[in-house]
Amino acid sequence: MAACIFCRIIKGEIPCFKLFESDKTLAFLDINPLSQGHALVIPKFHGAKLTDIPDDALGEILPVAKRLATATGAVNYNILQNNGRLAHQEVDHVHFHMIPKPNEAQGLGIGWPQQKTDMDALKALFEDIKSKM
Repeated sequence: MAACIFCRIIKGEIPCFKLFESDKTLAFLDINPLSQGHALVIPKFHGAKLTDIPDDALGEILPVAKRLATATGAVNYNILQNNGRLAHQEVDHVHFHMIPKPNEAQGLGIGWPQQKTDMDALKALFEDIKSKM
């Protein structure tokens, strides 16, 4: 944790453009923005992946992201959270991006490579996941 850049930001060791702070949550502007207003919302509890964070440390995350979207005036925006290197996570501390998408050139650019639907496999997956919820 001592090397975690977000933990260092939380402790005040590294400055940030702080937009919101409470005992459990911090929101600040991204220093490598994809568009104007690109911000990060992080739990103050350190964990690399979403499943590492206790539920009570996540309660403010989406309300704060919503407030950021409203405050920036974004009409189109992405709320993004990645888990693991294959999923494009670069900092091993859970963080949510609020990325305004003002036009085609700015903001998040992604594609969705859909897979062919196999209804039997989809039903089996549904039953498996539902049984674990």
